[in-house]
Amino acid sequence: MYMIDLDSVVGFEWDDADRDKSYVKHGITPNEAEEIFFDEKLETYNDIEHSQKEVRYIAIGKTKSETILYTIFTIRSSRIRIISARIANRKERNIYEKHKT
Repeated sequence: MYMIDLDSVVGFEWDDADRDKSYVKHGITPNEAEEIFFDEKLETYNDIEHSQKEVRYIAIGKTKSETILYTIFTIRSSRIRIISARIANRKERNIYEKHKT
C-alpha cells in the first residue's frame, strides 16, 4: 500500500476521452469514480508498470453505493486526474477486503 496525502488535493480533473471511456466501457460515472477517494478504507498503490511518462497510482475503494472500484489515476497540479475506473474483479475485491479486517 502507498499512502498519498489527499489533504493536498483540491479536486478532480478529467480528460474528456477518459471520462467517456470509463462510462462507455465500464458503466462508471465520473461521480462514482470520485467517490472512492472519500472512502476511509481506500487502498492506494504505485502503478509502476504504467508510470513511464508520469507517476500513476492504483486506488481500490468503495462508492457510496458500496461498489468496489479499481481506479487508475495521477495527480496534476493538486488535482486527482482519473485515467480509468471500473468495477473491481474478485482478486481486487479480496485485496480490499483483506486489508480492512
